[in-house]
Amino acid sequence: MEIKNKSATMNPGVLVSSLAVLIAFTLVQLLYAGVIRPAASQVVAQEGTLSVGSIWVVLSGFEQQVCISLMLVTIFLMGYKIWRLVDEETIYNRDFLQSHDKNEPLNVNAALTELESSKYRDNPALATWIMCIRRFKHTGNVQHAADAIAASVDNVASQLETGNNMIRYMIWAIPSIGFVGTVRGIGQALAQADEALAGDISGMTASLGLAFNSTLVALLISLVLMYLMHLLNSRQDTMVLNIQSSCEKSLLAHLHR
Repeated sequence: MEIKNKSATMNPGVLVSSLAVLIAFTLVQLLYAGVIRPAASQVVAQEGTLSVGSIWVVLSGFEQQVCISLMLVTIFLMGYKIWRLVDEETIYNRDFLQSHDKNEPLNVNAALTELESSKYRDNPALATWIMCIRRFKHTGNVQHAADAIAASVDNVASQLETGNNMIRYMIWAIPSIGFVGTVRGIGQALAQADEALAGDISGMTASLGLAFNSTLVALLISLVLMYLMHLLNSRQDTMVLNIQSSCEKSLLAHLHR
């Protein structure tokens, strides 16, 4: 297994993220132009005001299109991070010095050379091991090394939390965009109040349908994404606990003679 992006935030690179945004918005635009809006127009032409309950009409608004595009981008970002966590799960429980006899005093310099030459040296787990051994090398105190473990684990947890900022922003932005659609729809409905008073309520009905549908779609998407966010946070918490457990059970056993 080769880790191409070793950042503790576990986010994809800028190029990959930009490509994912472009693909998501393009695919959704093609779906709307080729399927959803033509189907919605056909339903409206056939059923008139009764079409407001059609799934095609519910999804046909511009705000709904943007929300679905952002949903795909958010799912990609969370899926990428979860894949990284699952793919590297064995690393966080590994004894990186298992070739060294725990009954013999640890050769600190040899251990550092071995760890720093590893292809996993930038992984949060191995980085914690390296920091801990360096602290032990400088102080010769196991307690100071244990303090380094706690500091490093807290740093990893902070980086993971910071790495979720964009995901949290998009989860917040989606219902906000839905409310924008609501305001726009209500504004259009009020602009057609004179027509409604004259007996033609079709325009006002369509505008109010836009208002409620955009919020409905945005809130449903938000519920799904919040659940996925919960799964991601659980995985990240497990990763942090595994790093701490690995250091306390394996690393300190090598140092504590």
